[in-house]
Amino acid sequence: MPGPQLLVLFGSQTGTAEDVAERLGREARRRRLRCRVLALDSYSVADLIREPLVIFVCATTGQGDPPDNMKNFWRFIFRKKLPSTSLCQLDFAVLGLGDSSYANLPSKFILQLLPEAPSTSLQELHTASPDPQQHPSESQPFLAPMVTNQRVTGPSHFQDVRLIEFDTTGSGISFVAGDVVHIQPSNSDTHVQQFCQVLGLDPDQCFTLQPREPSVPFPSGLPQPCSVRHLVTRHLDIASVPRRSFFELLACLSPHEMEREKLLEFSSAQGQEALCEYCSRPRRTILEVLCDFPHTAAAIPLHYLLDLIPRIRARAFSIASSLLAHPARLQILVAVVHYKTRLREPRRGLCSSWLASLDPRQGPVRVPLWVRPGSLTFPETPDTPVIMVGPGTGVAPFRAAVQERVAQSQTGNFLFFGCRWRDQDFYWEAEWQELERRGYLTLVTAFSREQGQKVYVQHRLRELGLRVWELLDSHGAYFYVAGSAKDMPASVTEALMSILQEHGGLSHRDADAYLARLQRTLRFQTETWA
Repeated sequence: MPGPQLLVLFGSQTGTAEDVAERLGREARRRRLRCRVLALDSYSVADLIREPLVIFVCATTGQGDPPDNMKNFWRFIFRKKLPSTSLCQLDFAVLGLGDSSYANLPSKFILQLLPEAPSTSLQELHTASPDPQQHPSESQPFLAPMVTNQRVTGPSHFQDVRLIEFDTTGSGISFVAGDVVHIQPSNSDTHVQQFCQVLGLDPDQCFTLQPREPSVPFPSGLPQPCSVRHLVTRHLDIASVPRRSFFELLACLSPHEMEREKLLEFSSAQGQEALCEYCSRPRRTILEVLCDFPHTAAAIPLHYLLDLIPRIRARAFSIASSLLAHPARLQILVAVVHYKTRLREPRRGLCSSWLASLDPRQGPVRVPLWVRPGSLTFPETPDTPVIMVGPGTGVAPFRAAVQERVAQSQTGNFLFFGCRWRDQDFYWEAEWQELERRGYLTLVTAFSREQGQKVYVQHRLRELGLRVWELLDSHGAYFYVAGSAKDMPASVTEALMSILQEHGGLSHRDADAYLARLQRTLRFQTETWA
């Protein structure tokens, strides 16, 4: 007789909600419940009326927006025509997320080792051309040839920033200003080799994978058959910082008493400060943790890797070019993440470092990518001015917007750009100056380190406050902010509020209402990232 059945649906952008959902799934199976764990948009919402019990695990992203993998569900559930009694028979719980023995727990997958490698090259399987009838997506990305990979910061500048161009010929990819491209990165060869060594794996060993239960979805993008090298290189996020559940499951697999004791401490409620000090603060990676627990790492069964280690997530980049200016081309501006903590090795961003390592001059390079709508939308009316505040790499989506508007002979483009030094990190200086000369752009710059007192874009906004107010109030201008989410957006918003009060003659309360009205009508938009 089949046991009780549970469905866990998650909406997750960075993996936190997915991690919690998987933990709930493991607990359910441990208690002999038949359990499926699925992303909301991979589930047919019409089937909800037939589910006996559902747990929704949801997080938010950006400015309180639903994650990408639950947007379709979100739209469906808020349809005006949906009867209010549609789900009245459903027993459910909602877990909303804000900004210890599992020895007998089976893994989600059954793994069958192959005695020899398949005749078809796994590399060929991975680089097969997508179906021309299907639009590139996460499940079937377009393998875009990299055309150029150029450093655009000075040689003495502290940060390596790249302008990277891809050829999208034959992909069916189209985009407009404000859209984003998702790029699926890979682990470095050095890290893959180190991982296989500490776990005692043969990277050339091939296997087939089968879900243990029909309800368990097959990992997206994993070929059948697959090699260990392919699994580790393209699927397992060994460079990520592990979550508490990683230590929880690792402790169950550990045959070493001292290591298991420490792992149990890190997975306990009482050990969270110690875990933060060991892992979160210094940004220690999964690979480094496994190296610190060698007896446990060597005992991990291969078929548990997909339970233990999250998949590599695609990274989103603002598209920095327009198809009207660069047909069949897609450009991005990438700041290579590289910083020090108390650990000996510097911390490196997986995707940015991987992209920076690719050199199309040394031979063909293909990068898996697909395009999705971004959070910025620009006015279609030709006489509507736009005020764009984009310091640093935040200028990327505004370059796409300016190129698109110039191609359509739209003037009224006001760009506030900030960086440290004119001669080190002034992206597209010559391009902006040429557009200024032709009358298509008004450029206002803030070079923060070129004078005794630091000057930022918010200071330039205040200096031109009267002009900003006139553009907003008399000409219906749209106002955009893009860049680092740390301090800049709040400082720019504060500067805009002071402009509304000083030059618009509004009280603080009325300025608040004015700004809220701009936001409601999409005349004030932001795109920020951590």
